[in-house]
Amino acid sequence: MLAAMPSSGFEAVIGGLGPQWSWPERLTDLPMRWLITLLVAILIALQYRLWVGEGSLADLHGLQQEIATQEAENARLVSRNQELQAEVQDLGSGLEALEERARNELGMIKPGEIFIQIIDRPQPKGAP
Repeated sequence: MLAAMPSSGFEAVIGGLGPQWSWPERLTDLPMRWLITLLVAILIALQYRLWVGEGSLADLHGLQQEIATQEAENARLVSRNQELQAEVQDLGSGLEALEERARNELGMIKPGEIFIQIIDRPQPKGAP
């Protein structure tokens, strides 16, 4: 035979209220559609900020592209600076680079040398 367990009293209070118990009146005064409308408006505002506003994903993507472009430009300039630095060192230490520059850019020749300039004939417009 099973004995009945004594209850804590909470079940008796809730059970005693029966079907007449309901939410307080101030909560039922707010129509559910206004609450849903408010939640949807908040969601739209947050989504707008995420997709379109300042700091949005599109803005982030644009900044990442600018960073990549700037890093490529920086790498190109570093390479150019290294080439110029090597040329400066070469010009300061030896005459070979200086002589090469005088020959290529200024058309200078050493005494006793013969300068020969080869000019290609212009190709006709239709010829390869």
